[in-house]
Amino acid sequence: MKQRRGVSIWLGLIVGVGTTVIPIVTQAAGAGDQDVAKGESLLKNKQYAEARTTLEAGILKDPSNIQAHFYLGEACRALEAWACAEEHYDTAFDLDAKSGPTKSYLPKTKLPKTKGKVYRLREEMTVWRTLNEAKGLIASGKIKQAEEAMDSAHELGLTTDQQTLYHQLQAKLPHSRSASSKKPASGGETDTFEMPMVLVPAGTFARGSSLGEDEKPVRQIYLNAFYMDKFEVTVGQYAKYLDATEMEEPPDWSTMNQSRHQRRPVVNVSWEDAVNYCKWAGKRLPTEAEWEKAARGTDGRIYPWGNEAPTRLHANYGRKDWDDHLALSPVGSFEAGKSPYGIYDMAGNAWEWVFDWYGLDSYKQGPDKNPIGPAKGEEKVVRGGSWLYVSDFLRSAHRFNAQPMNRHFGYGFRCAKTP
Repeated sequence: MKQRRGVSIWLGLIVGVGTTVIPIVTQAAGAGDQDVAKGESLLKNKQYAEARTTLEAGILKDPSNIQAHFYLGEACRALEAWACAEEHYDTAFDLDAKSGPTKSYLPKTKLPKTKGKVYRLREEMTVWRTLNEAKGLIASGKIKQAEEAMDSAHELGLTTDQQTLYHQLQAKLPHSRSASSKKPASGGETDTFEMPMVLVPAGTFARGSSLGEDEKPVRQIYLNAFYMDKFEVTVGQYAKYLDATEMEEPPDWSTMNQSRHQRRPVVNVSWEDAVNYCKWAGKRLPTEAEWEKAARGTDGRIYPWGNEAPTRLHANYGRKDWDDHLALSPVGSFEAGKSPYGIYDMAGNAWEWVFDWYGLDSYKQGPDKNPIGPAKGEEKVVRGGSWLYVSDFLRSAHRFNAQPMNRHFGYGFRCAKTP
């Protein structure tokens, strides 16, 4: 596979909401510019609802105005309208990329030293949203759900401002608790080596699709019950494995194994690396059939979340540059993209190795119960797409083949276990 390069687009991250933005360049004059100028002024005065209304009017007049989309993202973020914020941030960055590599119409913030790409901003937004959900749950007396939301936010990583809110929420809980406390296994989940696993019950599911020759035909396949990792194996977990076994480090390990990447999926691992890790953890790689059922459930849906076309709220895909591992999102970032069993990132983020050898006719010739691919072959199967690939690869039935010794910056994995 070839790496696709593209324009790197930078954004001065905003710590918290309501930070004043300062434009340093102006876009070519056009319809809606007066609305953009007024919207910027309203943002400076923290009149976020008015700014949103004004900027939306400007975008109706000129949908290609980059600054209008960016400022609208700012206004929506301050209003905690997260879907609106991400939509318009993404639009601003996509439009700016098309303007060419030597000029940018994106405004900068007062924090030019804390630069990161749009997907880093998205992670921060996810944490803010989760903490605010926890705040509402506490207010309504749903303490257990609030604790779970706080745990999720803590695992994604907190900025200084987010830590302040996190501790304020902790103080409102009816009993003290540690941020690193483990949640008891429940609801069909179990914890193995700090990785929660989800039980996928025994039964049939609709495997395959009519969209790819190697995905035909659609058949009802029976699988025994199995556990699947709720998240892709992370850099932090792989680091513990390397410390315990002294196995060979994957390429670019010093780049991946940094504090800011510990919750991101490990990549650059071969099929054998993945097999060895799962064995060390007391688990195994899932079969291709197990992976597909865990991703799409039993109702024949196209994607883990259903049949709705992918958006940036569902999955991490279509990025342009690995950027020293920042292209990958921390596991569990895409709440809207979960599978029917509550499993995260089965579309995008990292390709996932499975146990099977690849066979073009596997779906036609395999058995109807607990199928495994050919007994031998030249290529193994990877599933789920990755941060680099376009949305076509995110379908749960899509099959992809790779040389098992490949250590590609898009190849990761998760483990399974027989009950």
